[in-house]
Amino acid sequence: MTATARRHALEAMLAARGRRRAMALVGVAGFALLLCAAAWRVELIGPRLAEGVGRLGGAVLLMLPPRGLRHLPEWLLALAETVAMAFMGTLLGALAALPLGFLCARGVLGVRTLQFGFRRFADALRSLDHLIWAIVFVRAVGLGPLAGIMAIAMVDAGTFAKLYSEAIENADTRPLDGVRAAGGSGREVIRWGLLPQVLPNMLASTLYMWESNTRSATILGIVGAGGIGYQLSDRLRAYDWGEASTIILLILVAVYAIDLASARLRRRLIEGR
Repeated sequence: MTATARRHALEAMLAARGRRRAMALVGVAGFALLLCAAAWRVELIGPRLAEGVGRLGGAVLLMLPPRGLRHLPEWLLALAETVAMAFMGTLLGALAALPLGFLCARGVLGVRTLQFGFRRFADALRSLDHLIWAIVFVRAVGLGPLAGIMAIAMVDAGTFAKLYSEAIENADTRPLDGVRAAGGSGREVIRWGLLPQVLPNMLASTLYMWESNTRSATILGIVGAGGIGYQLSDRLRAYDWGEASTIILLILVAVYAIDLASARLRRRLIEGR
């Protein structure tokens, strides 16, 4: 290649690099403009946000100091109801999702159409938030923790089915082949070749969701599903900010304790320590 040809090639390369940089800058600028327009449209920026921040600061000041310790036994009982609601909803959702997860996993049914249908059914269960399901079940079974348990179980059944099916699909096939080669039946292949691989991950996912559902159960109480959320909603409606702050602190402590316990159990299940 002559010097002139090399120079032309270098100029072409620099020109192409310059065009790519210009296109990247245009893309970044367009995204920034779109982001600013969206933020302005939803009033994320503007005078209303500044006014809201000021009111939030005033509400925080009204929460200090926390008070209402005379209601502590009642609140602890409601908090226990919330934790039990989250536990029962998670347990029922996991039990329902265990067979559904196998039906959603590729290669288990052998019929692609059925597997696709079960996957879409699981997607439909988790497509609605806990709050929507809670409103439906409050109308169906009335006020109380039963509606919250059913709402959590419905969402968790769909969520766990997806997580369990992915764990099944990613399992190592060599133990399965070994059980088949030894003359094992289909049920024995699942029992001895598949479950020992996927069960720790399934249990870890279930424990994590229990901690997450404790927070969700608090919100469900606001729409009538009982528990500590109902107590918090009642105080907020009455503008009793001091007692509301005490309830919020109790919720934070409960969620932290459950998160700590579930994290230790997950490490023991997955890492064996």
